[in-house]
Amino acid sequence: MCRSSIHSKVPAIMSYNLNITSEQEKKSSTWSGLKNLLQLVTEEKKRLILSLCAILVSASLNLLGPFLIGYTIDHYVQKGEYHGVLVFSSILLGMYAIVFVSSYLQTQWMGGVAQRAIFKLRNVIFNKIQTLPVAFFNENKAGDLISRVNNDTDKLSQFFSQALMQFISSIITMIGSGIFLLAINIKLGLAALVPALFILLFTRSVSPWVRKKNALSLKSSGGLSAEIQESLNNFKVIIAFNRRDYFRKKFDLANQQNYKVALGAGLANTLFLPVFGLFSSLAQLIVLGYGIFLITEGQFSIGLLVSYLAYATNFYNPLRQLASLWSSFQVALAGWDRISQMLSLESNLHILKNTTTESSGFLLEFKNVHFGYTREHEILHDVSFKLERGKTYALVGPTGGGKTTTASVMARLYDPLKGLILLDGRDVRSYTSDERSRKIGFILQEPFLFTGTVHENIIYGNPKYHDLEAGAFAKVIDAEGLHDLLSVFDQGLETQISSSGEGLSLGQKQLIAFMRAVLRKPELLILDEATANIDTITEKLLGDVLDKLPKDTTVVIIAHRLNTIENADEIFFVNSGEVIRAGSFQDAMNKLIHHARKS
Repeated sequence: MCRSSIHSKVPAIMSYNLNITSEQEKKSSTWSGLKNLLQLVTEEKKRLILSLCAILVSASLNLLGPFLIGYTIDHYVQKGEYHGVLVFSSILLGMYAIVFVSSYLQTQWMGGVAQRAIFKLRNVIFNKIQTLPVAFFNENKAGDLISRVNNDTDKLSQFFSQALMQFISSIITMIGSGIFLLAINIKLGLAALVPALFILLFTRSVSPWVRKKNALSLKSSGGLSAEIQESLNNFKVIIAFNRRDYFRKKFDLANQQNYKVALGAGLANTLFLPVFGLFSSLAQLIVLGYGIFLITEGQFSIGLLVSYLAYATNFYNPLRQLASLWSSFQVALAGWDRISQMLSLESNLHILKNTTTESSGFLLEFKNVHFGYTREHEILHDVSFKLERGKTYALVGPTGGGKTTTASVMARLYDPLKGLILLDGRDVRSYTSDERSRKIGFILQEPFLFTGTVHENIIYGNPKYHDLEAGAFAKVIDAEGLHDLLSVFDQGLETQISSSGEGLSLGQKQLIAFMRAVLRKPELLILDEATANIDTITEKLLGDVLDKLPKDTTVVIIAHRLNTIENADEIFFVNSGEVIRAGSFQDAMNKLIHHARKS
Protein backbone atom coordinates (compact mmCIF):
# COMPACT_ATOMS: atom_id res chain seq x y z
CA MET A 1 0.00 0.00 0.00
CA CYS A 2 1.07 3.58 -0.54
CA ARG A 3 2.91 4.88 2.52
CA SER A 4 0.48 7.78 2.80
CA SER A 5 -2.98 7.28 4.20
CA ILE A 6 -5.69 6.47 1.66
CA HIS A 7 -7.76 9.27 3.17
CA SER A 8 -5.05 11.88 2.75
CA LYS A 9 -6.12 14.74 0.60
CA VAL A 10 -4.59 15.09 -2.85
CA PRO A 11 -4.10 18.58 -4.35
CA ALA A 12 -6.26 17.56 -7.27
CA ILE A 13 -8.24 20.78 -7.70
CA MET A 14 -6.26 23.64 -9.16
CA SER A 15 -7.51 26.69 -11.03
CA TYR A 16 -6.27 26.68 -14.61
CA ASN A 17 -8.48 29.57 -15.73
CA LEU A 18 -6.13 31.99 -17.49
CA ASN A 19 -8.71 34.76 -17.34
CA ILE A 20 -8.70 34.87 -13.52
CA THR A 21 -6.10 37.10 -11.92
CA SER A 22 -4.78 36.46 -8.44
CA GLU A 23 -2.28 37.94 -6.00
CA GLN A 24 0.36 35.69 -7.54
CA GLU A 25 -0.33 37.06 -10.99
CA LYS A 26 0.32 40.76 -10.33
CA LYS A 27 1.91 42.56 -13.23
CA SER A 28 5.63 43.04 -13.06
CA SER A 29 7.24 46.45 -13.36
CA THR A 30 8.32 47.79 -16.74
CA TRP A 31 12.01 47.21 -16.16
CA SER A 32 11.59 43.74 -14.68
CA GLY A 33 9.35 42.97 -17.65
CA LEU A 34 12.10 44.11 -20.01
CA LYS A 35 14.59 41.92 -18.14
CA ASN A 36 12.29 38.92 -18.56
CA LEU A 37 11.84 39.66 -22.28
CA LEU A 38 15.60 39.83 -22.81
CA GLN A 39 15.94 36.34 -21.33
CA LEU A 40 14.29 35.06 -24.52
CA VAL A 41 17.34 36.07 -26.56
CA THR A 42 20.15 35.18 -24.12
CA GLU A 43 21.27 32.37 -26.44
CA GLU A 44 21.85 34.91 -29.22
CA LYS A 45 24.65 36.79 -27.45
CA LYS A 46 26.96 36.84 -30.50
CA ARG A 47 24.31 38.36 -32.78
CA LEU A 48 23.22 40.79 -30.08
CA ILE A 49 26.79 41.99 -29.57
CA LEU A 50 27.27 42.44 -33.33
CA SER A 51 23.97 44.35 -33.54
CA LEU A 52 24.98 46.51 -30.59
CA CYS A 53 28.34 47.28 -32.21
CA ALA A 54 26.57 48.26 -35.43
CA ILE A 55 24.29 50.56 -33.42
CA LEU A 56 27.29 52.16 -31.67
CA VAL A 57 28.97 52.80 -35.03
CA SER A 58 25.80 54.33 -36.50
CA ALA A 59 25.05 56.44 -33.42
CA SER A 60 28.65 57.68 -33.06
CA LEU A 61 28.86 58.80 -36.69
CA ASN A 62 25.42 60.40 -36.55
CA LEU A 63 26.47 62.30 -33.41
CA LEU A 64 29.71 63.44 -35.01
CA GLY A 65 27.87 64.83 -38.04
CA PRO A 66 26.33 67.99 -36.48
CA PHE A 67 29.66 68.96 -34.89
CA LEU A 68 31.44 68.71 -38.27
CA ILE A 69 28.66 70.71 -39.92
CA GLY A 70 28.95 73.50 -37.33
CA TYR A 71 32.73 73.46 -37.61
CA THR A 72 32.51 73.71 -41.43
CA ILE A 73 30.12 76.68 -41.21
CA ASP A 74 32.31 78.63 -38.78
CA HIS A 75 35.67 77.87 -40.41
CA TYR A 76 34.93 77.47 -44.12
CA VAL A 77 31.46 78.62 -45.19
CA GLN A 78 31.62 82.05 -43.52
CA LYS A 79 35.15 82.59 -44.88
CA GLY A 80 34.25 81.43 -48.39
CA GLU A 81 36.82 78.57 -48.41
CA TYR A 82 34.85 76.14 -50.54
CA HIS A 83 37.65 73.59 -50.84
CA GLY A 84 37.27 72.89 -47.13
CA VAL A 85 33.52 72.67 -47.61
CA LEU A 86 33.99 69.99 -50.31
CA VAL A 87 36.46 68.05 -48.13
CA PHE A 88 34.16 67.97 -45.13
CA SER A 89 31.16 67.22 -47.35
CA SER A 90 33.02 64.17 -48.68
CA ILE A 91 33.85 63.11 -45.13
CA LEU A 92 30.17 63.42 -44.14
CA LEU A 93 29.08 61.45 -47.21
CA GLY A 94 31.46 58.61 -46.30
CA MET A 95 30.26 58.65 -42.69
CA TYR A 96 26.61 58.41 -43.70
CA ALA A 97 27.41 55.58 -46.15
CA ILE A 98 28.94 53.64 -43.24
CA VAL A 99 25.82 54.42 -41.18
CA PHE A 100 23.66 52.98 -43.97
CA VAL A 101 25.62 49.71 -44.13
CA SER A 102 25.77 49.24 -40.34
CA SER A 103 22.04 49.95 -40.00
CA TYR A 104 21.24 47.37 -42.69
CA LEU A 105 23.42 44.71 -41.04
CA GLN A 106 21.90 45.43 -37.63
CA THR A 107 18.36 45.06 -39.01
CA GLN A 108 19.24 41.78 -40.73
CA TRP A 109 20.92 40.31 -37.65
CA MET A 110 18.08 41.27 -35.29
CA GLY A 111 15.46 39.91 -37.68
CA GLY A 112 17.09 36.48 -37.43
CA VAL A 113 17.40 36.77 -33.65
CA ALA A 114 13.70 37.58 -33.32
CA GLN A 115 12.52 34.73 -35.52
CA ARG A 116 14.68 32.13 -33.76
CA ALA A 117 13.60 33.38 -30.33
CA ILE A 118 9.90 33.24 -31.21
CA PHE A 119 10.34 29.82 -32.85
CA LYS A 120 11.79 28.48 -29.59
CA LEU A 121 9.18 30.26 -27.48
CA ARG A 122 6.29 28.78 -29.45
CA ASN A 123 7.79 25.32 -29.01
CA VAL A 124 8.12 25.94 -25.27
CA ILE A 125 4.48 27.09 -25.06
CA PHE A 126 3.19 24.14 -27.05
CA ASN A 127 5.22 21.67 -25.01
CA LYS A 128 3.91 23.29 -21.82
CA ILE A 129 0.32 22.91 -23.04
CA GLN A 130 0.95 19.21 -23.67
CA THR A 131 2.01 18.69 -20.05
CA LEU A 132 -1.16 20.23 -18.60
CA PRO A 133 -4.10 18.05 -17.53
CA VAL A 134 -7.60 17.81 -18.99
CA ALA A 135 -8.84 20.33 -16.40
CA PHE A 136 -6.80 23.04 -18.13
CA PHE A 137 -8.64 22.55 -21.41
CA ASN A 138 -11.99 22.41 -19.65
CA GLU A 139 -11.40 25.87 -18.17
CA ASN A 140 -9.93 27.67 -21.20
CA LYS A 141 -11.24 28.19 -24.71
CA ALA A 142 -9.10 26.85 -27.55
CA GLY A 143 -9.39 30.12 -29.47
CA ASP A 144 -7.79 32.06 -26.61
CA LEU A 145 -4.95 29.52 -26.37
CA ILE A 146 -4.36 29.82 -30.11
CA SER A 147 -4.25 33.59 -29.74
CA ARG A 148 -1.58 33.29 -27.02
CA VAL A 149 0.54 30.90 -29.09
CA ASN A 150 0.19 32.85 -32.33
CA ASN A 151 -0.89 36.45 -31.85
CA ASP A 152 0.84 37.25 -28.54
CA THR A 153 4.14 35.72 -29.66
CA ASP A 154 3.88 37.73 -32.89
CA LYS A 155 3.80 40.91 -30.78
CA LEU A 156 7.04 39.79 -29.16
CA SER A 157 8.54 39.04 -32.57
CA GLN A 158 7.74 42.56 -33.75
CA PHE A 159 9.33 44.00 -30.64
CA PHE A 160 12.60 42.07 -31.03
CA SER A 161 12.92 42.45 -34.80
CA GLN A 162 11.91 46.12 -35.04
CA ALA A 163 11.65 47.91 -31.72
CA LEU A 164 14.41 46.60 -29.45
CA MET A 165 17.45 47.84 -31.38
CA GLN A 166 15.68 51.06 -32.37
CA PHE A 167 14.99 51.50 -28.68
CA ILE A 168 18.67 51.01 -27.80
CA SER A 169 19.78 53.21 -30.71
CA SER A 170 17.46 55.99 -29.58
CA ILE A 171 18.77 55.80 -26.02
CA ILE A 172 22.40 55.95 -27.19
CA THR A 173 21.67 58.85 -29.53
CA MET A 174 19.84 60.73 -26.77
CA ILE A 175 22.68 60.23 -24.26
CA GLY A 176 25.32 61.27 -26.79
CA SER A 177 23.32 64.33 -27.88
CA GLY A 178 22.77 65.31 -24.26
CA ILE A 179 26.52 65.10 -23.59
CA PHE A 180 27.26 67.31 -26.61
CA LEU A 181 24.58 69.81 -25.54
CA LEU A 182 26.08 70.15 -22.06
CA ALA A 183 29.69 70.14 -23.31
CA ILE A 184 29.18 72.95 -25.84
CA ASN A 185 27.33 75.24 -23.43
CA ILE A 186 26.13 73.98 -20.07
CA LYS A 187 23.57 76.73 -19.44
CA LEU A 188 21.95 76.36 -22.85
CA GLY A 189 22.21 72.58 -22.46
CA LEU A 190 20.33 72.57 -19.16
CA ALA A 191 17.63 74.82 -20.61
CA ALA A 192 17.28 72.51 -23.61
CA LEU A 193 16.90 69.43 -21.39
CA VAL A 194 14.22 70.81 -19.06
CA PRO A 195 11.31 69.61 -21.31
CA ALA A 196 12.83 66.11 -21.21
CA LEU A 197 12.24 66.02 -17.45
CA PHE A 198 8.52 66.58 -17.97
CA ILE A 199 8.48 63.86 -20.66
CA LEU A 200 10.07 61.41 -18.20
CA LEU A 201 7.52 62.16 -15.49
CA PHE A 202 4.64 61.84 -17.97
CA THR A 203 5.93 58.50 -19.28
CA ARG A 204 6.38 57.00 -15.81
CA SER A 205 2.88 57.99 -14.74
CA VAL A 206 1.05 56.90 -17.91
CA SER A 207 2.90 53.66 -18.84
CA PRO A 208 1.10 51.34 -16.34
CA TRP A 209 -2.26 52.55 -17.65
CA VAL A 210 -1.18 52.00 -21.28
CA ARG A 211 0.07 48.50 -20.45
CA LYS A 212 -3.23 47.65 -18.79
CA LYS A 213 -5.15 48.84 -21.85
CA ASN A 214 -3.00 46.64 -24.11
CA ALA A 215 -3.46 43.62 -21.85
CA LEU A 216 -7.25 44.04 -22.06
CA SER A 217 -6.99 44.37 -25.84
CA LEU A 218 -5.00 41.13 -26.18
CA LYS A 219 -7.43 39.34 -23.88
CA SER A 220 -10.38 40.59 -25.91
CA SER A 221 -8.67 39.50 -29.13
CA GLY A 222 -8.27 36.00 -27.67
CA GLY A 223 -11.97 35.97 -26.72
CA LEU A 224 -12.97 36.98 -30.25
CA SER A 225 -10.77 34.20 -31.66
CA ALA A 226 -12.45 31.71 -29.32
CA GLU A 227 -15.91 32.90 -30.39
CA ILE A 228 -15.05 32.51 -34.08
CA GLN A 229 -13.66 29.01 -33.52
CA GLU A 230 -16.74 27.93 -31.59
CA SER A 231 -19.04 29.19 -34.34
CA LEU A 232 -17.04 27.44 -37.07
CA ASN A 233 -16.86 24.17 -35.12
CA ASN A 234 -20.64 24.19 -34.69
CA PHE A 235 -21.47 25.46 -38.17
CA LYS A 236 -23.35 22.29 -39.16
CA VAL A 237 -25.60 22.61 -36.12
CA ILE A 238 -26.15 26.30 -36.86
CA ILE A 239 -27.30 25.48 -40.39
CA ALA A 240 -29.39 22.49 -39.33
CA PHE A 241 -31.36 24.48 -36.77
CA ASN A 242 -31.30 27.69 -38.79
CA ARG A 243 -29.83 29.62 -35.85
CA ARG A 244 -27.51 31.91 -37.75
CA ASP A 245 -29.15 34.78 -35.91
CA TYR A 246 -28.05 33.43 -32.50
CA PHE A 247 -24.41 33.06 -33.45
CA ARG A 248 -24.50 36.32 -35.39
CA LYS A 249 -25.63 38.11 -32.23
CA LYS A 250 -22.93 36.37 -30.16
CA PHE A 251 -20.27 37.31 -32.70
CA ASP A 252 -21.54 40.91 -32.92
CA LEU A 253 -21.37 41.19 -29.14
CA ALA A 254 -17.81 39.81 -29.01
CA ASN A 255 -16.79 41.96 -31.97
CA GLN A 256 -18.25 45.11 -30.40
CA GLN A 257 -16.45 44.36 -27.13
CA ASN A 258 -13.18 43.79 -28.98
CA TYR A 259 -13.69 47.01 -30.96
CA LYS A 260 -14.22 49.11 -27.84
CA VAL A 261 -11.23 47.63 -26.03
CA ALA A 262 -8.99 47.85 -29.12
CA LEU A 263 -10.07 51.47 -29.63
CA GLY A 264 -9.14 52.28 -26.03
CA ALA A 265 -5.74 50.59 -26.47
CA GLY A 266 -5.16 52.45 -29.74
CA LEU A 267 -5.91 55.80 -28.12
CA ALA A 268 -3.59 54.95 -25.21
CA ASN A 269 -0.79 53.90 -27.57
CA THR A 270 -1.01 57.13 -29.60
CA LEU A 271 -1.02 59.36 -26.54
CA PHE A 272 2.78 59.51 -26.28
CA LEU A 273 3.48 60.85 -29.77
CA PRO A 274 1.72 64.26 -29.59
CA VAL A 275 2.93 64.88 -26.02
CA PHE A 276 6.53 64.07 -26.95
CA GLY A 277 6.19 66.22 -30.07
CA LEU A 278 4.93 69.18 -28.03
CA PHE A 279 7.86 69.13 -25.60
CA SER A 280 10.31 68.55 -28.46
CA SER A 281 9.08 71.68 -30.23
CA LEU A 282 9.26 73.60 -26.94
CA ALA A 283 12.91 72.53 -26.49
CA GLN A 284 13.83 73.72 -29.98
CA LEU A 285 12.19 77.10 -29.31
CA ILE A 286 14.22 77.40 -26.08
CA VAL A 287 17.47 76.58 -27.92
CA LEU A 288 16.71 78.99 -30.76
CA GLY A 289 15.68 81.90 -28.51
CA TYR A 290 18.47 81.47 -25.95
CA GLY A 291 21.02 80.74 -28.70
CA ILE A 292 20.23 83.94 -30.60
CA PHE A 293 20.54 85.85 -27.34
CA LEU A 294 24.00 84.34 -26.74
CA ILE A 295 25.08 85.24 -30.30
CA THR A 296 24.07 88.87 -29.77
CA GLU A 297 26.13 88.83 -26.58
CA GLY A 298 29.13 87.49 -28.49
CA GLN A 299 29.16 84.23 -26.49
CA PHE A 300 28.09 81.94 -29.35
CA SER A 301 28.70 81.44 -33.07
CA ILE A 302 26.25 80.73 -35.87
CA GLY A 303 27.93 77.40 -36.60
CA LEU A 304 27.58 76.33 -32.95
CA LEU A 305 23.91 77.34 -32.98
CA VAL A 306 23.32 75.20 -36.08
CA SER A 307 25.13 72.31 -34.37
CA TYR A 308 23.18 72.92 -31.19
CA LEU A 309 19.84 72.87 -32.99
CA ALA A 310 20.90 69.61 -34.69
CA TYR A 311 21.85 68.05 -31.34
CA ALA A 312 18.59 69.21 -29.78
CA THR A 313 16.78 67.59 -32.71
CA ASN A 314 18.88 64.44 -32.28
CA PHE A 315 17.93 64.40 -28.61
CA TYR A 316 14.19 64.90 -29.02
CA ASN A 317 13.57 63.07 -32.31
CA PRO A 318 14.55 59.75 -30.68
CA LEU A 319 12.06 60.66 -27.95
CA ARG A 320 9.37 60.85 -30.63
CA GLN A 321 10.48 57.46 -31.90
CA LEU A 322 10.44 56.18 -28.33
CA ALA A 323 6.81 57.29 -28.10
CA SER A 324 5.95 54.79 -30.82
CA LEU A 325 8.47 52.20 -29.60
CA TRP A 326 7.22 52.53 -26.03
CA SER A 327 3.72 51.61 -27.18
CA SER A 328 5.16 48.57 -28.99
CA PHE A 329 7.07 47.72 -25.83
CA GLN A 330 3.93 47.93 -23.71
CA VAL A 331 2.08 45.66 -26.16
CA ALA A 332 4.97 43.17 -26.02
CA LEU A 333 4.95 43.25 -22.21
CA ALA A 334 1.19 42.66 -22.15
CA GLY A 335 1.66 39.71 -24.51
CA TRP A 336 4.50 38.38 -22.38
CA ASP A 337 2.32 38.62 -19.26
CA ARG A 338 -0.29 36.40 -20.96
CA ILE A 339 2.34 33.93 -22.17
CA SER A 340 4.25 33.74 -18.88
CA GLN A 341 0.96 33.24 -17.05
CA MET A 342 0.47 30.05 -19.06
CA LEU A 343 4.11 28.96 -18.75
CA SER A 344 3.91 29.28 -14.96
CA LEU A 345 1.17 26.63 -14.71
CA GLU A 346 2.11 23.17 -13.52
CA SER A 347 0.20 19.94 -13.86
CA ASN A 348 -1.50 18.78 -10.67
CA LEU A 349 -1.13 15.15 -11.81
CA HIS A 350 2.23 14.61 -10.12
CA ILE A 351 4.14 11.34 -10.34
CA LEU A 352 4.58 9.91 -6.84
CA LYS A 353 7.88 8.38 -5.78
CA ASN A 354 8.73 5.78 -3.13
CA THR A 355 5.46 3.86 -3.27
CA THR A 356 5.15 0.16 -2.52
CA THR A 357 3.26 -2.55 -4.39
CA GLU A 358 0.37 -4.42 -2.84
CA SER A 359 -0.21 -7.95 -4.15
CA SER A 360 -3.99 -7.89 -4.01
CA GLY A 361 -4.57 -9.92 -7.19
CA PHE A 362 -6.90 -7.25 -8.64
CA LEU A 363 -6.04 -5.18 -11.70
CA LEU A 364 -7.81 -2.03 -10.47
CA GLU A 365 -9.08 -1.08 -7.05
CA PHE A 366 -10.89 2.02 -5.76
CA LYS A 367 -10.49 2.60 -2.02
CA ASN A 368 -12.79 5.19 -0.46
CA VAL A 369 -12.47 7.51 -3.46
CA HIS A 370 -14.01 11.00 -3.40
CA PHE A 371 -13.96 13.15 -6.53
CA GLY A 372 -15.37 16.42 -7.82
CA TYR A 373 -14.39 18.86 -10.53
CA THR A 374 -14.58 21.48 -7.78
CA ARG A 375 -14.17 20.94 -4.04
CA GLU A 376 -17.61 22.43 -3.44
CA HIS A 377 -19.41 19.85 -5.58
CA GLU A 378 -18.42 16.21 -5.17
CA ILE A 379 -19.55 13.77 -7.86
CA LEU A 380 -18.20 10.52 -6.35
CA HIS A 381 -18.65 9.89 -2.62
CA ASP A 382 -16.55 7.29 -0.80
CA VAL A 383 -16.49 4.86 -3.76
CA SER A 384 -14.87 1.44 -3.33
CA PHE A 385 -14.81 -1.46 -5.79
CA LYS A 386 -12.40 -3.95 -7.37
CA LEU A 387 -11.87 -5.13 -10.95
CA GLU A 388 -10.42 -8.56 -11.62
CA ARG A 389 -8.18 -9.44 -14.54
CA GLY A 390 -9.79 -10.87 -17.66
CA LYS A 391 -13.36 -9.90 -16.75
CA THR A 392 -15.80 -7.57 -18.49
CA TYR A 393 -17.56 -4.94 -16.40
CA ALA A 394 -20.40 -2.63 -17.36
CA LEU A 395 -21.22 0.76 -15.83
CA VAL A 396 -24.88 1.65 -16.15
CA GLY A 397 -26.94 4.47 -14.73
CA PRO A 398 -28.93 7.56 -15.63
CA THR A 399 -27.48 10.41 -17.69
CA GLY A 400 -25.31 12.59 -15.46
CA GLY A 401 -24.98 9.85 -12.88
CA GLY A 402 -21.14 9.82 -13.02
CA LYS A 403 -20.29 6.94 -15.37
CA THR A 404 -17.87 8.87 -17.58
CA THR A 405 -16.43 10.62 -14.53
CA THR A 406 -15.71 7.25 -12.91
CA ALA A 407 -14.01 6.05 -16.09
CA SER A 408 -11.97 9.27 -16.34
CA VAL A 409 -10.71 8.83 -12.77
CA MET A 410 -9.84 5.18 -13.58
CA ALA A 411 -7.64 6.38 -16.46
CA ARG A 412 -6.18 9.14 -14.28
CA LEU A 413 -7.41 12.01 -16.38
CA TYR A 414 -8.12 13.44 -12.93
CA ASP A 415 -6.93 12.64 -9.42
CA PRO A 416 -9.38 12.01 -6.58
CA LEU A 417 -9.88 14.53 -3.79
CA LYS A 418 -9.51 11.76 -1.22
CA GLY A 419 -8.92 8.04 -1.32
CA LEU A 420 -6.64 5.73 -3.26
CA ILE A 421 -6.69 4.05 -6.66
CA LEU A 422 -4.48 1.00 -7.18
CA LEU A 423 -3.50 -0.17 -10.67
CA ASP A 424 -1.87 -3.59 -10.66
CA GLY A 425 -1.24 -3.19 -6.93
CA ARG A 426 0.45 0.22 -7.25
CA ASP A 427 -0.87 3.70 -6.62
CA VAL A 428 -1.97 4.85 -10.07
CA ARG A 429 -0.23 8.16 -9.38
CA SER A 430 3.15 6.38 -9.31
CA TYR A 431 2.99 5.46 -13.02
CA THR A 432 4.49 7.75 -15.63
CA SER A 433 2.23 8.88 -18.47
CA ASP A 434 3.85 6.38 -20.87
CA GLU A 435 3.50 3.49 -18.43
CA ARG A 436 -0.12 4.34 -17.72
CA SER A 437 -1.06 4.71 -21.38
CA ARG A 438 0.42 1.27 -22.12
CA LYS A 439 -1.65 -0.29 -19.37
CA ILE A 440 -4.91 1.61 -19.94
CA GLY A 441 -6.75 2.09 -23.22
CA PHE A 442 -9.58 4.65 -23.23
CA ILE A 443 -12.02 5.10 -26.12
CA LEU A 444 -13.89 8.35 -25.56
CA GLN A 445 -17.36 9.33 -26.72
CA GLU A 446 -15.78 11.84 -29.10
CA PRO A 447 -12.76 10.17 -30.77
CA PHE A 448 -9.65 12.20 -31.50
CA LEU A 449 -8.53 12.20 -35.15
CA PHE A 450 -6.03 14.32 -37.04
CA THR A 451 -5.24 15.06 -40.67
CA GLY A 452 -3.61 12.06 -42.34
CA THR A 453 -4.59 8.52 -43.35
CA VAL A 454 -6.58 5.90 -41.44
CA HIS A 455 -3.28 4.00 -41.10
CA GLU A 456 -1.54 7.00 -39.47
CA ASN A 457 -4.45 7.55 -37.10
CA ILE A 458 -4.56 3.90 -36.02
CA ILE A 459 -0.86 3.71 -35.10
CA TYR A 460 -0.90 7.12 -33.39
CA GLY A 461 0.94 6.87 -30.06
CA ASN A 462 1.99 3.27 -30.72
CA PRO A 463 5.74 3.19 -31.55
CA LYS A 464 5.60 -0.59 -32.03
CA TYR A 465 4.10 -0.15 -35.51
CA HIS A 466 5.62 3.18 -36.61
CA ASP A 467 8.38 1.60 -38.71
CA LEU A 468 6.30 -1.22 -40.23
CA GLU A 469 5.76 -1.09 -43.98
CA ALA A 470 2.22 -1.08 -45.32
CA GLY A 471 2.30 -4.79 -46.26
CA ALA A 472 3.60 -5.89 -42.87
CA PHE A 473 1.05 -3.74 -41.06
CA ALA A 474 -1.77 -5.18 -43.18
CA LYS A 475 -0.78 -8.63 -41.90
CA VAL A 476 -1.00 -7.33 -38.33
CA ILE A 477 -4.51 -6.05 -39.06
CA ASP A 478 -5.54 -9.45 -40.40
CA ALA A 479 -4.04 -11.27 -37.42
CA GLU A 480 -5.94 -9.07 -34.98
CA GLY A 481 -9.24 -9.59 -36.81
CA LEU A 482 -9.56 -5.93 -37.77
CA HIS A 483 -9.60 -6.34 -41.55
CA ASP A 484 -13.39 -6.50 -41.81
CA LEU A 485 -13.70 -3.23 -39.91
CA LEU A 486 -11.66 -1.48 -42.61
CA SER A 487 -14.29 -2.32 -45.24
CA VAL A 488 -16.32 0.74 -44.14
CA PHE A 489 -13.52 2.99 -45.47
CA ASP A 490 -13.34 3.57 -49.23
CA GLN A 491 -9.59 3.12 -49.53
CA GLY A 492 -8.98 1.02 -46.45
CA LEU A 493 -5.87 2.01 -44.51
CA GLU A 494 -5.00 4.71 -47.08
CA THR A 495 -8.29 6.58 -46.71
CA GLN A 496 -7.52 10.26 -46.24
CA ILE A 497 -8.81 12.08 -43.15
CA SER A 498 -8.85 15.86 -42.90
CA SER A 499 -10.07 18.55 -40.52
CA SER A 500 -10.52 16.30 -37.48
CA GLY A 501 -12.46 13.67 -39.37
CA GLU A 502 -14.72 15.84 -41.51
CA GLY A 503 -16.33 13.61 -44.12
CA LEU A 504 -16.44 10.58 -41.80
CA SER A 505 -19.44 9.48 -39.82
CA LEU A 506 -19.17 9.41 -36.03
CA GLY A 507 -19.35 5.63 -36.24
CA GLN A 508 -16.33 5.52 -38.56
CA LYS A 509 -14.42 7.78 -36.19
CA GLN A 510 -15.21 5.45 -33.30
CA LEU A 511 -14.00 2.46 -35.33
CA ILE A 512 -10.63 4.13 -35.85
CA ALA A 513 -10.36 4.91 -32.13
CA PHE A 514 -11.34 1.33 -31.34
CA MET A 515 -8.66 -0.17 -33.60
CA ARG A 516 -6.08 2.25 -32.22
CA ALA A 517 -6.82 1.12 -28.65
CA VAL A 518 -7.02 -2.61 -29.40
CA LEU A 519 -3.63 -2.69 -31.15
CA ARG A 520 -2.01 -1.39 -27.98
CA LYS A 521 -3.25 -4.50 -26.13
CA PRO A 522 -3.87 -2.64 -22.87
CA GLU A 523 -4.41 -4.46 -19.59
CA LEU A 524 -7.48 -2.29 -18.96
CA LEU A 525 -9.69 -1.21 -21.88
CA ILE A 526 -12.39 1.39 -21.17
CA LEU A 527 -15.15 1.82 -23.77
CA ASP A 528 -17.19 4.96 -23.15
CA GLU A 529 -20.20 4.62 -25.47
CA ALA A 530 -17.72 3.32 -28.06
CA THR A 531 -20.45 1.52 -30.04
CA ALA A 532 -23.18 4.13 -29.69
CA ASN A 533 -22.98 5.18 -33.35
CA ILE A 534 -22.19 1.80 -34.90
CA ASP A 535 -24.68 -0.54 -36.58
CA THR A 536 -25.40 -3.94 -35.04
CA ILE A 537 -23.42 -5.89 -37.66
CA THR A 538 -20.28 -3.81 -37.07
CA GLU A 539 -20.89 -4.06 -33.34
CA LYS A 540 -20.84 -7.83 -33.70
CA LEU A 541 -17.47 -7.56 -35.47
CA LEU A 542 -16.17 -5.43 -32.60
CA GLY A 543 -17.32 -8.10 -30.17
CA ASP A 544 -15.31 -10.68 -32.09
CA VAL A 545 -12.24 -8.42 -31.90
CA LEU A 546 -12.67 -8.02 -28.14
CA ASP A 547 -12.80 -11.79 -27.82
CA LYS A 548 -9.32 -11.94 -29.37
CA LEU A 549 -7.80 -9.67 -26.73
CA PRO A 550 -5.44 -11.35 -24.26
CA LYS A 551 -7.36 -13.39 -21.69
CA ASP A 552 -6.14 -11.24 -18.82
CA THR A 553 -7.40 -7.98 -20.39
CA THR A 554 -10.06 -6.29 -18.27
CA VAL A 555 -12.80 -4.47 -20.19
CA VAL A 556 -15.00 -1.70 -18.75
CA ILE A 557 -18.02 -0.79 -20.87
CA ILE A 558 -20.20 2.29 -20.53
CA ALA A 559 -23.23 1.90 -22.77
CA HIS A 560 -26.94 2.50 -22.99
CA ARG A 561 -27.65 -0.35 -25.41
CA LEU A 562 -28.85 -3.33 -23.44
CA ASN A 563 -27.29 -5.89 -25.79
CA THR A 564 -23.91 -4.26 -25.23
CA ILE A 565 -23.88 -4.86 -21.49
CA GLU A 566 -25.95 -7.99 -21.01
CA ASN A 567 -22.94 -10.29 -21.49
CA ALA A 568 -20.80 -8.46 -18.93
CA ASP A 569 -19.41 -10.55 -16.08
CA GLU A 570 -20.43 -7.90 -13.59
CA ILE A 571 -22.53 -4.75 -13.72
CA PHE A 572 -22.16 -1.62 -11.57
CA PHE A 573 -24.99 0.88 -11.12
CA VAL A 574 -23.60 4.45 -11.01
CA ASN A 575 -25.78 7.24 -9.68
CA SER A 576 -25.75 10.09 -7.14
CA GLY A 577 -22.05 9.68 -6.42
CA GLU A 578 -22.26 5.97 -5.65
CA VAL A 579 -20.98 2.92 -7.55
CA ILE A 580 -22.99 -0.14 -6.45
CA ARG A 581 -22.86 -3.74 -7.65
CA ALA A 582 -26.07 -4.30 -9.56
CA GLY A 583 -25.99 -8.06 -9.45
CA SER A 584 -27.55 -9.61 -12.54
CA PHE A 585 -28.46 -7.85 -15.78
CA GLN A 586 -32.11 -7.86 -14.71
CA ASP A 587 -31.23 -6.28 -11.38
CA ALA A 588 -29.47 -3.45 -13.22
CA MET A 589 -32.52 -2.91 -15.42
CA ASN A 590 -34.76 -2.82 -12.37
CA LYS A 591 -32.58 -0.15 -10.79
CA LEU A 592 -32.73 1.94 -13.97
CA ILE A 593 -36.53 1.60 -14.15
CA HIS A 594 -36.88 2.48 -10.47
CA HIS A 595 -34.74 5.59 -10.92
CA ALA A 596 -36.71 6.65 -14.00
CA ARG A 597 -39.99 6.36 -12.07
CA LYS A 598 -38.62 8.41 -9.18
CA SER A 599 -37.46 11.10 -11.60
